[in-house]
Amino acid sequence: MPKNDAGIPRLLAIMARLRDPDGGCPWDIRQDFASIAPYTVEEAYEVADAIRRGDMDALRSELGDLLLQVVYHAQMAEELGAFDFTAVVEGISEKMVRRHPHVFGDAGRRSSFEATDWDREKARETGGVAKSALDGAASPTAPLARAITLGQRAARVGFDWEDAEGTYRKIAEEISELRGAVDAESRREELGDLLFAVVSLARHLGIDPDSALRRANSKFERRFRRMEEILAGRGETVSALALEKLEEAWSEVKDSAEPTVST
Repeated sequence: MPKNDAGIPRLLAIMARLRDPDGGCPWDIRQDFASIAPYTVEEAYEVADAIRRGDMDALRSELGDLLLQVVYHAQMAEELGAFDFTAVVEGISEKMVRRHPHVFGDAGRRSSFEATDWDREKARETGGVAKSALDGAASPTAPLARAITLGQRAARVGFDWEDAEGTYRKIAEEISELRGAVDAESRREELGDLLFAVVSLARHLGIDPDSALRRANSKFERRFRRMEEILAGRGETVSALALEKLEEAWSEVKDSAEPTVST
């Protein structure tokens, strides 16, 4: 592949070559939309993680990985005769112009545009006024993110608790119902209701639940690894100790000073 073909054209040519049945990469040739989709989601999260850490070198790299996912899907679509990368770019360009009449339209709209206008522009694209206040909270969205969006949209039309106290009561109610669940299916349903209530509490407290969960994940991993180190220094392992001893080691880690971790 000539290196003088810079930018997007070179990347498109690389992907086409990888997918070429005659001498391409066997792994890339085997893939389809469904098999690649998890990688697409993973790359988006890695972009978000680089932003959270303020790592510009990593962000540059992760954005490249995410761009590759777009190119990958576009290449597969082109092979099916559905659309190509150019159509993807043209489509999003037209959409951005259409949804920003206050920027690209007449001067009279530039001072009057409000955030709610974005929803109206989207409604026009789907054939008119939204049928529900929840329209636009797309099902493919990650479950946690969708729970946030659903709660926000319901709150816009007044379906919400007045304050955080209402969500605390709802969480207590859902815990009680979960305890009373008698089979796997009802426990799954009640646990889902509990998680949704916790997300609602986060919204009322002004906390991003995704960020809070990432912080909790990092804290648990940091503490667990530290516990392993302490036990290793004593010639012990996690798997060889009774739960009581593990809880003592865990408490020891929790009681020790830990660095503040930003999210």
